Amino acid sequence: MNSTFDDQSPSYRWWLLANVMIGTFMAVLDATIVNVGLPKIMASFGVGIDKIEWVLTAYMLALAVMLPTSGWMADKFGYKRVYFLGLLLFTFGSFLCGYSSTEDMLIFSRVVQGLGAGMLMPVGMAIVTREFPPEQRTVALGFWSIASAASVSFGPLIGGYLVDNFSWPLIFDVNVPVGIAGMLATAIIQKEYKSTRIRSFDPVGFISVSIFLPVLLYALTEGNAATNSAGWNSPVVLACFGIAAISLAVFLVTELTISEPLIDLSLFRNFNFAISNLIILIFGIGMFGSTFLLPLYLQNSLGYTAIQAGSVFLPVGIIQGISAPLAGITSSRINPKIPIITGAVLLALSFYMNSFLSYLTEHWYIMLSLYLRGVAMGLMFSPLTAIATLSVPREKMGQASGLINVLRQIGGSFGVAVLSTVLTTRVIYHSQVYGEVLDQNSPVFKSIMGNIGNFLVHNVGSTAATAVQQGKFLLMSFVSRQAFVQAISDDFLIAAVITVVSAIPVFFLKIKKNN
Repeated sequence: MNSTFDDQSPSYRWWLLANVMIGTFMAVLDATIVNVGLPKIMASFGVGIDKIEWVLTAYMLALAVMLPTSGWMADKFGYKRVYFLGLLLFTFGSFLCGYSSTEDMLIFSRVVQGLGAGMLMPVGMAIVTREFPPEQRTVALGFWSIASAASVSFGPLIGGYLVDNFSWPLIFDVNVPVGIAGMLATAIIQKEYKSTRIRSFDPVGFISVSIFLPVLLYALTEGNAATNSAGWNSPVVLACFGIAAISLAVFLVTELTISEPLIDLSLFRNFNFAISNLIILIFGIGMFGSTFLLPLYLQNSLGYTAIQAGSVFLPVGIIQGISAPLAGITSSRINPKIPIITGAVLLALSFYMNSFLSYLTEHWYIMLSLYLRGVAMGLMFSPLTAIATLSVPREKMGQASGLINVLRQIGGSFGVAVLSTVLTTRVIYHSQVYGEVLDQNSPVFKSIMGNIGNFLVHNVGSTAATAVQQGKFLLMSFVSRQAFVQAISDDFLIAAVITVVSAIPVFFLKIKKNN
């Protein structure tokens, strides 16, 4: 698989950058494009949120598992080969997603997609970093990050357009021709590169972490699932917690005792790196765990179309793309804790605003919360990543960057699992509370039912007997929808609390003062 491009040509590295940006754009796009399609996917398969959340979680988990492994694969087999394999897996997974006839097949297909994405992102970044000289590297990585930011903004919008005008499988099918084009570009443009020093592979670490993450998340989601009548005392749930605990113990012991671990846990001896990653993990639970809530609310409660729901996210990535470099410049002149804490406060405020959502919430209110979210994410990420990697040795920078991304993905996966479980629980709770308030013998209830019955008889043409049944159905439907909105609000309040908690460790970061 030889390149037809001259790698000595000044234009070679820029063609290479364009090639890498294709894969990055698709990998990040598929983490966001699915959100607006969830209501249609749920309706298509007739499943609830406790099942369909795995369409998101499976992708994020597979991506997280592959992130630390892809570097070793690239060193061993060659960066071009592994990048091409990542594109192939991602494209094939997209094809399978588009032709999935059951929710289980869709979840499996998302795992295949995630494995491919987990190769594309770190290997692509390593290729760009290696090929560009230091004086051009910042510009190149800036362009590379544009592909990621564009996916955040345009993913929901593209997904909404495809779902409204065609069907939900097309949000996956659209990746296939782009992926094929990316593979052809990789074969033609890239020159193969292999590392001179190859670390030993850590199979025990890889297998144990691959078992720990999905089994633990399955236990968390299954605890309150509608199909699990035994709840948290279910033998399956308890067994999963036990397997997860054993897998975690095996992983930690292995990584701390072997000479060349899958994940270099000794990096956590660096105080700032450890604290920064703790912040990123907690932050990821609240931020990425709440991303699927707003499209559900907008479409199921406010009646937005998929493209209308997707369009509200368009400013978020743009604002983040503007505020991130400004935060980077500012943090080099003032204490970087200031923009991080400011961002955390703004993010918590945006979630707190969303905890007051109702059927009467106006569009400007929703957009204001999203504007705040875009500013907040830009303010937090750049200085936080800079502090985390400031005193990391150059030879461990690849491991450190990979670990930051892994923990962010794990935080997001846990967030989706936890907040979807809370959502299911709170819907049941609020439905029971509202149901108990409905006293069929009260004058108010009789008056409302009488008014609904009169409307149905005179405007719909129902008979008096049919109108009574239809009126009860309409009232209970309203109660169910109101319970759903209240549960969404509860979830956002929890996300706000989690974000505030993530800001607490910021105060413990050690910042050296410039003389």
